[in-house]
Amino acid sequence: MTMISATPDNSQAKRNVAVLVAAQALLGSQMPMIFIVGGLAGQSLATNACLATLPISLIVLGSMLAATPVSAIMQRWGRRAGFLVGATAGACGGVVGAYGLYLGSFPVFLLGSLLTGIYMSAHGFYRFAAADTASDDFRPKAISYVMAGGLAAAIIGPQIVKLTAQAYVIPFLGTYLAVIAVNIFGSALFFFLDIPTPPKPVEGSPKGRTRLEMLKTPRIAVAIICAMVSYALMNLVMTSTPLAVVGCGFSANDAADVVTGHVLAMYIPSFFTGQLIARFGVEKIVALGLAILGGAGVVALQGVDLGNFFVALILLGIGWNFGFIGATTMLAASHDVNERGRMQGLNDLLVFGGVTLASLASGGLMNCSGGSPVEGWTAVNLAMIPLLTLAGGALLWLVLRPGEPETI
Repeated sequence: MTMISATPDNSQAKRNVAVLVAAQALLGSQMPMIFIVGGLAGQSLATNACLATLPISLIVLGSMLAATPVSAIMQRWGRRAGFLVGATAGACGGVVGAYGLYLGSFPVFLLGSLLTGIYMSAHGFYRFAAADTASDDFRPKAISYVMAGGLAAAIIGPQIVKLTAQAYVIPFLGTYLAVIAVNIFGSALFFFLDIPTPPKPVEGSPKGRTRLEMLKTPRIAVAIICAMVSYALMNLVMTSTPLAVVGCGFSANDAADVVTGHVLAMYIPSFFTGQLIARFGVEKIVALGLAILGGAGVVALQGVDLGNFFVALILLGIGWNFGFIGATTMLAASHDVNERGRMQGLNDLLVFGGVTLASLASGGLMNCSGGSPVEGWTAVNLAMIPLLTLAGGALLWLVLRPGEPETI
């Protein structure tokens, strides 16, 4: 008698993915909004041009510091609680950022950026939440679909910037007021999530590996390195882009259009990244992502015409998508449910730690490493080389390890 294997029921997972896609589209739109205006607002408030991108750095620093507490909240009280904390912090960040612009105070504006980082941390867990209720086969697709929600964010966010950046006498104040509204209305989506809270450990139940033990696992270590490099390089270049575009004689609207193209490129591939991972294996897709990131740097170094900015930033977005979604998929398949809170919090702590350094370095390289915006932009893109070498070497080492299986 032939046995027919049952197809996993992913109806619950698909419902959660739909909610998370909507959250990625609406709440996620605040990230391109802030990344477009944060450096420009910082440049207008800071007394030292080298600190222009410090607001972006503080957002990423806040995300790094919040990663472990937010993960712990989700482990104890569930994903919904953690996401609501993030949206509340995003609204508070908008309030404080707007107040800083009203006062003309750079320190107050920086405090708002730090609070916004808590939202960014919670936002980063959307991709892990998509995997929680998905079967092994559906997991890479679920992650990809949620990331694809950023496609709408890539359109909504920059258009809101165009409508609000100069809506008041104080530049960018309207944008931060819009950020408050996005968080208030978007937070209602999380009441439709249906993700079980992880069971509380009972005495004698497996506790899983320690953080150090997990970091010593080759597949986990390489996944984290590739995620760190993919995200850090994307942030390094994107943070400087509005400054470079405006510094090379183009308008703030041109900068918004370039960032729109970049964010679209970050998320459009998500409609098929999961299928590519399932077909070719996660290692090949991560390697392709790293190669495309390198191609973005090559294009950027060819000139500072508006077309160069568009092509370089589009390649940067595609490379980030393949590298980061691939690394996330690799990590999600490398730990157990009882290790989830520790591993995902540790991963985002390390990833956003790297991104914090990259965003801080971005402003210094752009504004203080040469005598012109062109020289600064060149320095930013040359800085990609050592990090790409690190990630590529780590991935190659993993693939060549004896007995190392390819996974999806």
